[in-house]
Amino acid sequence: MMRMRNEPTKSAACSRREFLGGALAAGAGAILPRMSARAEEGKSLKIARVETFPVSYKTVGRFKFFEDAMGRPTGRPTVVVKITADDGTQGWGQSVPTPKWSYETLETVQTTIERYLAPVLIGRDALDIDGAHAAMNRAIAPSFSTGQPICKAGIDLALWDLAGRARGKSIAEMWGLKGIRDITLSWTLNPAKLDDIEPLIEEGRRAGYRNFNVKVAPDPKFDIELCRRVKKAAPDGFLWADANGGYDLATALEVIPKLADAGVEVLEQPLPANRLTGYRDIRKLKALPILMDEGLVSSAELEEFIKLGLLDGVAMKPARCGGLTDAKRQIELARRHGLMVLGSGLTDPDISLAASLVLYGAFDLTRPAALNGPQFLQGSILKKPFKVESGRLRVPTGPGLGVEVDPAKIASGP
Repeated sequence: MMRMRNEPTKSAACSRREFLGGALAAGAGAILPRMSARAEEGKSLKIARVETFPVSYKTVGRFKFFEDAMGRPTGRPTVVVKITADDGTQGWGQSVPTPKWSYETLETVQTTIERYLAPVLIGRDALDIDGAHAAMNRAIAPSFSTGQPICKAGIDLALWDLAGRARGKSIAEMWGLKGIRDITLSWTLNPAKLDDIEPLIEEGRRAGYRNFNVKVAPDPKFDIELCRRVKKAAPDGFLWADANGGYDLATALEVIPKLADAGVEVLEQPLPANRLTGYRDIRKLKALPILMDEGLVSSAELEEFIKLGLLDGVAMKPARCGGLTDAKRQIELARRHGLMVLGSGLTDPDISLAASLVLYGAFDLTRPAALNGPQFLQGSILKKPFKVESGRLRVPTGPGLGVEVDPAKIASGP
């Protein structure tokens, strides 16, 4: 298992890129409240070490994002991040790159942290999480949106975990929120053929699930029949369809009313993320609430898309947003504008799953969450792995992210 350790680097000059990055960070701060975890008593901790550990999980069943061209399972790659403060306090995070969903890979996450992010974080105040993001965004600049958000999410989670442990508080407590104690889950259906639908539904029921999310696109005929059969089998369950940007506009305009007739209650990411005028046209149908996912990396885009009238809600993923810091802002922004917020994930294991549960619990998300890590992944690096009971997961309540990592399991593999 590779371990990367980084020491501080210093620069005597401020480059043009650094200046512009700082200006962008300052501008964002003028719009959105700062997200500092600094203790009221003024306690200051310095980041002493940033370490990364590649960890891969075996997968169970078929999921299109973790199979090769021949349909063989590839496993679920992750990078575990450990940040240690100068007083010995530690925080754990986890990046969950998914190359078939977005452009980041295990290798890019690890080399970016080692070569670019850790050097600008060492020596910084570990409790100034906004400042850490500003430093990371100077090192890896944004393009249309946040650069390498999945990579940065691992750092963000580790900093929030460290801050909570330093203060002896859960993240919800640091945010001044009470929240709910457990999260209802949705079972993901990703059948290769129609004959697979009923056995997959029954598998979910045996595991205690009563709500289902389905992967649709690009075949509208298949999709409509899939949704019809799922709704017939689970008429009282919440049915959520996710196209992952797989329809073109003409197909989406034709299929969306039919999906609604088949019992679908929300449709996520029907078009590619950059087809913005298409989203405007789809919403005019008023056939289904339209959620965005892949196209919403930062709260800056969300604010613009709300003004343009492109969406009815957000499928939230902390990993997509660079971590909890901006995910919290996006939920608050969406709620101010009366938008739906549904909890989702990137087949998150362990630490990344804990972060999603903490976030969704803190904000009382009661609709079934599409957190399918427990469904598709084997093994755990936690001392007390998560356990689904009656289709629900308990929200961790301990300090920080509320979970304890077992270093021996990182070394041996989950």
